Amino acid sequence: MFKDLFSQQSSDYAKYRPEYPEELFQFIVSHVETRENCWDCATGNGQASVMLAKYFSHVAATDASPQQLRKAVHLPNITYALASETDSLLRAHSTDLVTVAQAIHWLNFERFYFETRRVLKKEGLIAVWGYGVTRIAPRIDAVVEKLYSGILAGYWSPERKLIEDGYKTIPFPFKEIETPPFEMKAAWNLFEFAGYLHTWSSVQQYKLQNNTNPVELIMDELSGTWGKPEEKRIVRWGVFLRLGRL
Repeated sequence: MFKDLFSQQSSDYAKYRPEYPEELFQFIVSHVETRENCWDCATGNGQASVMLAKYFSHVAATDASPQQLRKAVHLPNITYALASETDSLLRAHSTDLVTVAQAIHWLNFERFYFETRRVLKKEGLIAVWGYGVTRIAPRIDAVVEKLYSGILAGYWSPERKLIEDGYKTIPFPFKEIETPPFEMKAAWNLFEFAGYLHTWSSVQQYKLQNNTNPVELIMDELSGTWGKPEEKRIVRWGVFLRLGRL
């Protein structure tokens, strides 16, 4: 069993989640000894796997949600499989890199790290990363903060605190490599940004418990600060990375 907070909105998740920056992957793979096999655990709809496929001969992408996997982008060198963090379906010592994008806070650390050690080659790498709340402009950010910390207070899972801490507080029993900060960007109009807000796990929890959409509670104010709804604005997220060697 796993805490499934994203299957219900898997279509929106595939459509409205931003792409990770190319610089992030370039930095990670610059530390990899060989680029044969990569395991992307908790791949969701394969956002990271598609990027990793540019660098590795084969990417094994696993997730515990069949709904998410149905929305994944397929490439010849990506193999998607329904599996948890405890069973990658991979051979022992076969993998150059293990990755988890915006998801390790949902995993059982001890079991996942046991499987990671099993599948990694000697000197293999593990990379886990995530991102926090958006930054657009001060007035817009204030409205989003009202949703994030006000309306949705009590609807975030406890694991969200690990994201807010930039993964600094998660156990990470590997030879750690120093990493720089990264930034993820998207050019979105108001409707696209609202679509992204709908993918938040806390929004889904609020809807289930209150039978109403919390994003609609801020839309008038958000629209007033955005300008023309069709206007594209640059949306930014700070991306944090922990990188370690076996």
